[in-house]
Amino acid sequence: MAASIRLTLSPCLRFIFRGWKFRTVPEYHSSVYNIVPNVYNLRKFSKSPVYKSGEYEWQDPKSEDEVVNITFIDREGKRRPVRGKVGDNVLYLAHRHGIELEGACEASLACSTCHVYVQEEYYHKLSEPKEEEDDMLDMAPGLKPNSRLGCQIILSHELEGMVLKLPSVTRNFYVDGHVPQPH
Repeated sequence: MAASIRLTLSPCLRFIFRGWKFRTVPEYHSSVYNIVPNVYNLRKFSKSPVYKSGEYEWQDPKSEDEVVNITFIDREGKRRPVRGKVGDNVLYLAHRHGIELEGACEASLACSTCHVYVQEEYYHKLSEPKEEEDDMLDMAPGLKPNSRLGCQIILSHELEGMVLKLPSVTRNFYVDGHVPQPH
C-alpha cells in the first residue's frame, strides 16, 4: 500500500513528503490522517507555557509579591476593589471580576470599547500610548486627557492602588445595545 501511494505522488510531492512514514489506518480515519504529520507534536518546541489570549489573567497570583490592588469605579459610581497580579491586562482582569468593560476587539487595538479614565497620579506611571492606541482613543466618546484603553494597561507594582473609572458611555460600532460578556 505504501509503495502504491508513493508511486502515485508527483515528483514535487515526493520531495515534500520525503522521509514521512505512510501507513494504513482503520477505515474510520480520514485519508488525510495518513499524509499530514501530527501538528500537536510540532508545537512542543516551546519551553514556556502556552496561554490563550487572556488566560494568564484568569489565574490567581502565585505569591503575595505578585499582587497589585486596583479599584474600578463602574458607571453607577460604585467602587469595586480588584486584586490582580503583575503582568495582568486590565481588560481581562475586569472580565475576570465581572466588571462591564466590553473589549469587543479582544485587545487587538481595533476598537475603543475598553476605554477607561486613569486617576491623574497614576496616568504618568503608565508607558506612553502607542500611535494605534491614540487613534482608537480618538473614536472614544467622552475622551479626556487621562483616557486610556484598558487592554493596553499592564499591571506593575508601580500601579498599586490605581483607580480606573469607566466612562458613562462607550460605542461599539459593530453592535450598539450589546451587553458585554467575557469571552
